[in-house]
Amino acid sequence: MAFAVSWSRVAVLAALVALLTGPSAPAQDAPPADAPAAAAPAAASPSPVKAQDNVFVHIIKSVGIFWLVLLPTSIWLIALVVLLALDLRMPAAIPKGFVDEFTATVNARKFKEAYDLAKGDPSYLARVLTGGMGRLQYGLEDAREEALNTLEGIKSDKEQKNNYTAVIATLGPLLGLVGTVFGMIMAFMELSTGSNPNPAKLADGISHALAVTLVGVAISVPAIAFNTYFRNRITQVMLDVMHVADDLLTQMYHNSKKPAAAAPSATVAAVK
Repeated sequence: MAFAVSWSRVAVLAALVALLTGPSAPAQDAPPADAPAAAAPAAASPSPVKAQDNVFVHIIKSVGIFWLVLLPTSIWLIALVVLLALDLRMPAAIPKGFVDEFTATVNARKFKEAYDLAKGDPSYLARVLTGGMGRLQYGLEDAREEALNTLEGIKSDKEQKNNYTAVIATLGPLLGLVGTVFGMIMAFMELSTGSNPNPAKLADGISHALAVTLVGVAISVPAIAFNTYFRNRITQVMLDVMHVADDLLTQMYHNSKKPAAAAPSATVAAVK
């Protein structure tokens, strides 16, 4: 009887062990097939990425101290372009109202008034006519030569201003090259610090070099275009001024050689 009781106790204990260690225990349950993958360990999570600046903001920051040279150069270019554009307007060179008034005054044989009219007008045509009329008493050829000399003086002044746009066009890439060399020096200094250079500092030096070069080229390209445009514009305006001035001087010269018309009262008295 004792033997039978002990075996019953062993069976109860075995059943309890099976319940605790069997596959139905919660700790041993396998995850469902459609369950999401477990999160990666905290050590493997990616580090936060630094926010990138806008490309234009990045360029402005990268140029840095070189703005002390590049900014005045760009302002200088804008000032030259505006000045030449105003100086080479056709109404400033050959005012239509002046041509009509001068022609009417010459046809009325009021040569002194015509000279005063030209002398008081600031246009290029008036300045050329003033120089030519000062030599008209010595002949038409002398007047034309003096008018041409006056025109050459005006043309030389405009060409000197336009030459500065060519200087800016040359300086732009050179200033950019200075920034490029400076940025590359910064990059190589970072490479020389050790076997594991900081990629962020290395990229910053290269970005600095490219940004300064970009700004220098951006200044140079419009400077080249404006230099070519104004050079052709100066030539065209001066040719037009010389043609109109030559016609007006010729008209004045021939009018001065014509005999003065007899006054109507004197003609009537002679008939009587």
